[in-house]
Amino acid sequence: MTRLFLIAGEASGDLLGGALLAGLHELTGELELEGVGGAAMAAEGLASRFPMEELSVMGIAEVLPRLPNLLCRISETADAVVAARPDALVTIDSPDFTLRVARKAKARLPGLRVIHYVAPSVWAWRPGRARKMAQVVDHVLALLPFEPPYMIEAGMTCDFVGHPAATLPQASPEEVAALRAELAIGEGQPVLALLPGSRRGEVTRLAPVFAEVARRLRAAEPELAVIVPAARGVVGLLDTGLKADDAGWPHVMDPRGFDSDAWEARKRAAFATADVALAASGTVSLELAAAGTPMVIGYDANRLTAWLAKRLVRIDTATLVNLVTGTRAVPEFLFEDCTPERIRPAVEALLLDPAAAAVQAAAGAEAMRLLGRGGEPPGLRAARSVLAHLA
Repeated sequence: MTRLFLIAGEASGDLLGGALLAGLHELTGELELEGVGGAAMAAEGLASRFPMEELSVMGIAEVLPRLPNLLCRISETADAVVAARPDALVTIDSPDFTLRVARKAKARLPGLRVIHYVAPSVWAWRPGRARKMAQVVDHVLALLPFEPPYMIEAGMTCDFVGHPAATLPQASPEEVAALRAELAIGEGQPVLALLPGSRRGEVTRLAPVFAEVARRLRAAEPELAVIVPAARGVVGLLDTGLKADDAGWPHVMDPRGFDSDAWEARKRAAFATADVALAASGTVSLELAAAGTPMVIGYDANRLTAWLAKRLVRIDTATLVNLVTGTRAVPEFLFEDCTPERIRPAVEALLLDPAAAAVQAAAGAEAMRLLGRGGEPPGLRAARSVLAHLA
């Protein structure tokens, strides 16, 4: 019997945790599980101690009002780890929460093994985080191929296990055709997808900017169809922030009424339908690359968060496709550059220039290869790494 305490703090971490648990179930006997997670981890047998959504907060200004509750959850979760005395504590991303729990728990259980899934982006900012993390973490599961040396140098063991985007299933031609028919998008009609984020703060800031880009593009090309595969929980914000024109564009694709698997399939069909996507910075760029969809990235944040980011970040791109391939194939417009005036020409260029779109699609395919496409699934590789470390 392998006893694990796992903590995920947001939807992406829950998916990683679910795949890890599926891999562990495939490789080993019975698992005894405790912790915090979402639907994907619940499907693999984890009963979450409290709703994971309480932890899904991003940005300094957004965190402060909820800080008392977060601090209470940190102490409560650390107490639960100590009481459980697991073979390992597996913390999945969300380091501001998960690693604080690990530090408190390990102070009381010095022999506790801590495995952290998703290496901190020390190559981008705050490189000292790796050495600080090594005071608590023993082993790291890295999503990006260039991350292990940073972790090993800081004193932890680390395995590159691949990125889940590299194994995403893709929409079939039949699924794409069905979606186009449903949305009344004609054959040969150009399509722009808007993806203004999954958090309320992101959507509030980005949806009006993205919508204005779409309006200006449609003024020049009235046949342009605009679709919005909405993230759960922000549909109401999108309905008010995007304001469809007389032709019904942008069309917000509502995930309500679909179960998780059906919605993911529908979203993949939307990505494959789009000739170009305008998306918030984040892992969605890898989902688009996996679908072969050219993209432009935009992002803005609270003024304090943006001010700090610009002073701390040590790289010249925030887009994972660019970082993994060592190219700058994906144009991005961050903070004060995230305006309709600056974004529109980049989107228009990809819509009008097939050669530019092909260059970006090739970069996306190379990113998928480097992230593990064609190899063993990341969840199974992560499970092997966990078991090897415990052994």
